Amino acid sequence: MIDAIAFKYRTGTPWMDLTERFGSWKGAHNRLRKWAAGTWEKVFTALLAQADADGDLEWVVAVDSTIVRAHQHAAGARQKGPWPASRTTMPSDGPAAG
Repeated sequence: MIDAIAFKYRTGTPWMDLTERFGSWKGAHNRLRKWAAGTWEKVFTALLAQADADGDLEWVVAVDSTIVRAHQHAAGARQKGPWPASRTTMPSDGPAAG
């Protein structure tokens, strides 16, 4: 079941198009839905703890400008007072241009 779920998300294939070697697509989908309530988090936490204890885990953190957003004031937003009020527009007295 886990292989079917991993395959589905790795390839982006719809559930109904999973290959028969994974068994019923409904079974994999139902397992994913049932485990969404915290089981996946428990599994990943246990795997991370085990890998860390075995020394197999290397923490790498990558930050680049595509995922770091600046505060609006850092991007050149207006700093002094409110924006000037926009001119009020009045409907013309004449007929619509057409």
